[in-house]
Amino acid sequence: MYEIKFFCTPITQKVTLLDNQIVKPEILMQRIALILLAILLVVVLSVFAVRMFKTSDPYVKTVLSMTGDPVQGNAIFQINCAGCHGWQADGRVGPSLQGISKRKSPYGLIHQVISGETPPMPKFQPSAEEMADLLSYLETL
Repeated sequence: MYEIKFFCTPITQKVTLLDNQIVKPEILMQRIALILLAILLVVVLSVFAVRMFKTSDPYVKTVLSMTGDPVQGNAIFQINCAGCHGWQADGRVGPSLQGISKRKSPYGLIHQVISGETPPMPKFQPSAEEMADLLSYLETL
């Protein structure tokens, strides 16, 4: 017999589950709370693991440890990016990059530039210093 009543069952009554097992509503609620807590813990640990993995890349670590020059970053942008993103980074073939540092993390920006995973954007391979300069420029937009 399968009968589960959550909203209609008074707390003093028992809920009948599989094979006539009797479970009090309080125990059922505790089990649900423990399952939700376990799911939350898995999500938090997963986010932490992903962040640790992202920053373990030596290239990313090097770039993030450097202080870039936004003037030099602008020059790099004009040479490599302005053809698609516009001279003012307001978008042409590629999207506008105005306020991009508020929408993407530094890691996300680095990954976007070097991965080539979003066609038609090509895969760039700037040096760590050039990438730090470009990040510094993008933060000014």
